[in-house]
This record gives sequence, C-alpha cells and structure tokens, in this order.
Amino acid sequence: MGLLIALLIVVAVIGTVVVTSRRSQARALEKQRAELEPVKQLAFEDVTAFGEELQKLDLDMAGKELDEGANADYQRALDEYETAKRTVDKMTSPDDVKQITTIVEDGRYAIACVKARVAGEPLPKRRPPCFFDPRHGLSVEDVEWAPPGGVPRDVPACALDLERIRAGAEPDSRKVMVGNERVPYWQGGPAYQPYARGYFGSFGPMDWMFAGMMFGAFGGFEAIGEIGEGMGEAIGGFGEGLGDMFDGFDF
Repeated sequence: MGLLIALLIVVAVIGTVVVTSRRSQARALEKQRAELEPVKQLAFEDVTAFGEELQKLDLDMAGKELDEGANADYQRALDEYETAKRTVDKMTSPDDVKQITTIVEDGRYAIACVKARVAGEPLPKRRPPCFFDPRHGLSVEDVEWAPPGGVPRDVPACALDLERIRAGAEPDSRKVMVGNERVPYWQGGPAYQPYARGYFGSFGPMDWMFAGMMFGAFGGFEAIGEIGEGMGEAIGGFGEGLGDMFDGFDF
C-alpha cells in the first residue's frame, strides 16, 4: 500500500510540473505576441527612415560620376535596405529586430562612405549611431550625459544632440509607447534590448551605457525576477499537487 501511495504521489508531482510548464509557456507566448507589434513598428519606422536617406542620396548624387568604390558602397546600401525590408516582414519575435538594426547600421555607414568618396574625403571612422536616436545617423563624438536621476556616462551623440547637451538642453530622444506614456526606447523594457544590441553591440560592451535604465545591464535584475517568479509558480503548483494528493488519503 505504501509503495502505491508513493507512486501516486510521484505521478501527481510529474503532472503538476507538466501543467505548470505548459502554463508558463503559454504566458511566455502571449507576452511575446504583445511585445512584438510595437517593436516591429519601431523597426519599420527605422527602415523607412533609412529608405528616405537613400532617396535623398540618390538626388544628391544625380549627375555626379561615381568611382568603383562609391558604386560598391552605394550598391551595398541598396542591398541592405532591401534585406532590412524583407526581414521586417518576417519578424516573429522582438529578438528578430537585432538583425534589422544591425543591417540598417551597416547601410547607413555605406551611405556615409559614398558621400565621403564623392567629396574626395577620407572614409569616415566607423562609429556607433547616435545613442539618443539611431535614426540621426553616425555619432560624431562621445558626450557625458546622465538620465534623470541616473549617473553620468559617456554616450555617442550626433552633432545636433551634442550641441543640445552642451547647451544644457534635452537631447532629441527616440520615444516608444509603454501603456499610455511615451518614453525613451531604453525605458521601454526588455523587448527593446535587441533593438539596441543591433545598433551598438558591435562597438563594445553596452552595459555601462545603459546602466540604471529599464533594460540596464540588459535586464539582469528583471530576468532574475522572471526566473524567480517562474520557480515560485512551479513550487506553488508542486505544493498544491501534493496537498490535493494527500487530501485523498485518510491517515
């Protein structure tokens, strides 16, 4: 009899763990769908802005002779634009945006190279995009800046944002919707981490740049919280399963 009870308890525990796991997976999928649309819209806007830059470049280059290097960079920018458009259409999770912003970053650098070659100038140094809004293009310099209530850190800035900060004004930051509020993208939560990774990840560690923000250190504390929540639910379900099991026996 004791062996039978033990086996029934094991079966109940396994069943509880399976059910809890399925519930967690369902919640994760629901959360991913809810996070996907605003991130996908953000990616679409960035790709659209990149396309507008290409149109302007086309007008600027009209009637000008492009050498082999300029033609190659121009074609690279066009290819990156087409690839970025296709990738946006195929997005299935917020993580996919990293590939898109990596492509756009490379395409914008190719545009800068075309302009430099046509002007007879040296190729520009490969710098990260403007931290405040990557659509501003390549940064020109790092500037010390602190988010409200945060500690100062050096961030890459475009010429206009650099001027604003040095004048004591607010930079022109990229805003996203969180609930009914528009906030800078770095306060949008973990779903926007891949967006930043694609733009800035190849230029070195990003933790310090985003330290103290909502996805500072790339959501380390939030990730721990989610893990703890999942473990708590699993343990709670485990306990409920045992309780229900023992309620069926009269000791």
